[in-house]
Amino acid sequence: MDKATESGNYINDPQEFINFVNRETNKVLEMFSASGGDDIFRQFTQSWTELATRSLEDPTVWIRAITDYQQAQFNLWRNLLSGTSAEQPVVQPEPGDRRFKGEEWSANPVYDYIKQSYLLTSKMLVDMAHNAKLSNGEQSKLEFYTKQYVDAFSPTNFAITNPEVMQQALETKGQSLVDGLKNLLSDVEKGRISMTDENAFELGKNLATTEGAVVFQNDLFQLIHYKPKTEQVYERPTLIVPPSINKFYILDLQEHNSFVRWCLEQGQNVFLVSWANPTPEQRDLSWDDYVERGIFKAIEVTKEITDSPKVNAVAWCVGGTLMATALGVMANRKDDSVGSCTFLTTLTDFEEPGDLGVFIDEYQVKQLESKVNSQGVLNGRELATSFNMLRANDLIWSYVVNNYLKGQTPPPFDILYWNSDSTNLPAKMYSFYLNKMYLENCLAKPEGLTICGEKIDLGKIKIPCYFLSAIEDHIAPWKGTFKATETFGSNIEFVLGGSGHVAGVINPAWKNRRNYWTKGEQGKGPDHWLETAENNEGSWWTHWADWVRRRAGKKIDAPAEYGDKDHPVIEAAPGSYVRRRID
Repeated sequence: MDKATESGNYINDPQEFINFVNRETNKVLEMFSASGGDDIFRQFTQSWTELATRSLEDPTVWIRAITDYQQAQFNLWRNLLSGTSAEQPVVQPEPGDRRFKGEEWSANPVYDYIKQSYLLTSKMLVDMAHNAKLSNGEQSKLEFYTKQYVDAFSPTNFAITNPEVMQQALETKGQSLVDGLKNLLSDVEKGRISMTDENAFELGKNLATTEGAVVFQNDLFQLIHYKPKTEQVYERPTLIVPPSINKFYILDLQEHNSFVRWCLEQGQNVFLVSWANPTPEQRDLSWDDYVERGIFKAIEVTKEITDSPKVNAVAWCVGGTLMATALGVMANRKDDSVGSCTFLTTLTDFEEPGDLGVFIDEYQVKQLESKVNSQGVLNGRELATSFNMLRANDLIWSYVVNNYLKGQTPPPFDILYWNSDSTNLPAKMYSFYLNKMYLENCLAKPEGLTICGEKIDLGKIKIPCYFLSAIEDHIAPWKGTFKATETFGSNIEFVLGGSGHVAGVINPAWKNRRNYWTKGEQGKGPDHWLETAENNEGSWWTHWADWVRRRAGKKIDAPAEYGDKDHPVIEAAPGSYVRRRID
């Protein structure tokens, strides 16, 4: 009997059907673990076994935590029996925790007890992990995997212990559970959790629609030249280098939030690198290849088409790290083809990698390398799951509840569609990135890294640089990106935006949302910089436009055609490389 038929036979037995849905939902954990490559339960058990062993040497902290927990549970039971549990809660969700916002979580004594008991237990585990006093790396891993564990087993994630799910099932006569099961089976088949209505978007139709053409391609990238939107453009072109970890169209989503389109409206002549989505056959592509045959080639072609001796570069995340190494090579070669460079949420010093550090130590890196070398690539889905784990309640469990338990279809959201459109990384390049950047932090050390035959020293980079970071960034923490102000040899305009890694960058000027900080005093660390910085309302886009305009040269007539005779149009934007999805 197939699962769809099996689920249909449970309609007349709601309790048995709920048990069936819970069993199927548990499979999400297996899918989650398999796609992410890291078993959160193994890591949790391993870390807590070590903590328990160490606690035997001095059990006072452990005993005190258990005693406090038992007292809190006693108070909870007392309030429950006296009928004052809702009015006098022993514990409440943290600010911003939206899991228990439904009225039934407080109105029904049973569910109120389940909620508070869970919160007490999770608080005890989180606090004990926080006070473990292990080494920095082990402490971070213990705290991270403890949080993953308690989030995974929240009562909101299971039908029988979630009153909102039960109420909706009653109101729909079980149809919500049937719909949820269909969503679950569809996602199990896809091997990932659906975060948006993927049928609502199509590249070239309502995403990545800015008019342009591919004017060059090799096995690494396609170069897109966009049609100017002003009669005149600045003589120095803008070359955008996105991260190779994701698709470029995060910078060209829809008309209202396209950074590319906005640059064109400011009179810039815009070119953009669209990286290939590598296959296992491209396993030997190296970091040097991405610099020499990627960035350098894109600069060369852009200069030839525009007849400009220099370009203004814009690079994001790992694209920025690639660009920093490229500028280091160019400094050694006395190549001044890049007149200025803008770095968006970019790490060049990996001493403090933020939350991603929990995935990176010698043992885990060796395991990853072994897997990646056998596959030829790092599968993009695994990388995406690792990123999603950093915000598991928002990017994983909320979808488990809404999609599978409540039977809802996620609404269309362009950024989440992009987030689900993963890219691979070639084995050789990825191994180099993990070891030389994250583990050894070689880029921050003068001549600690050799790229394209040149020893890299960031202190030799003398061109004007603009660094945009985001205050809530969990992928490239802003205090880590700030270190560029201490290692680069150039004058750096450091700007700190609101929000996180993506929303902090994609903040359209016309919305006038969020804020950004500028003009802090450098040389005394990031905290002092922020204390002395000016807080500005709105988007950093306008501030950057003024900065780059002063380095863009005079106005000239906009080109009438894409490319030139040596670089004719290959195909229309967004090109074919960006359309290759991981099966």
